[in-house]
Amino acid sequence: MKKIYLTLFVVLMAAVAESHEFWLQPQKFKYRVGEELFLHFMVGDHFEGEVWDLQKHKIEKLEIHHLAQFSDLRTAVTPTQKEKLKHKLTEAGTHLVVLQSDASFMESDAQKFNDYLKEDGLENIIALRKKAGTENASAKESYTRFAKLLVQVGDTPDDTFKKKVGLRIEIIPQQNPYALKTGDYLQCLVLFDGMPAKNQLTKVWNKVGNTAILQNMYTENDGMIKFPISSKGPWMISAVTMIPSQKAGADWQSFWGSLLFGIE
Repeated sequence: MKKIYLTLFVVLMAAVAESHEFWLQPQKFKYRVGEELFLHFMVGDHFEGEVWDLQKHKIEKLEIHHLAQFSDLRTAVTPTQKEKLKHKLTEAGTHLVVLQSDASFMESDAQKFNDYLKEDGLENIIALRKKAGTENASAKESYTRFAKLLVQVGDTPDDTFKKKVGLRIEIIPQQNPYALKTGDYLQCLVLFDGMPAKNQLTKVWNKVGNTAILQNMYTENDGMIKFPISSKGPWMISAVTMIPSQKAGADWQSFWGSLLFGIE
């Protein structure tokens, strides 16, 4: 396994104005058939954040998948209510919720952008800026967010967890988290444009009470990471990748992905 380092900290506040993590936050992870899924769209750092502002951002895709079936949930979103999404879970099994945002735009000064590149392991972009002699220049960035959530209805997990849904950046667990317990290992595949993302910095977060634990891991050449399920509670895997912009008005395009599930 490539370089791995572990950071432990207590979350006090989130610098949401400069946040990269984006995730789908349910009230709980396990349900009975017929219960409602209440969902927030969250943005923040250190696995803490605030509700995503749907007055400023738009949803391009919002779906719930179960085995080969899926439903479009965009019309179920209620931007003015506390819970942004309510959906009744009528079938037993593992369910996958998928969100894709619209493309947003931001401009950063050179120091802020370089710090961001270092924090998220975007060494290829650092190298490209140095080669072009623009490492001391501000940067215009177009960014899109992609989030996945796994929840379990009833007691029998199924294969929905490994469904590929075609996001630009996608994190796919290789085992069903709801079939795991503490002490087990989970492998995840990170894809970009449908191909394994090798040497991709991937952040593995878990929360124990008010403490967030972060493992920074790099994928192998096959796009895989593997880590132990060390505790119960919420777990999030997140990754950011970036390319020279294919859109007018931006220097770079970034794609932020996440996967959330819970261990009981």
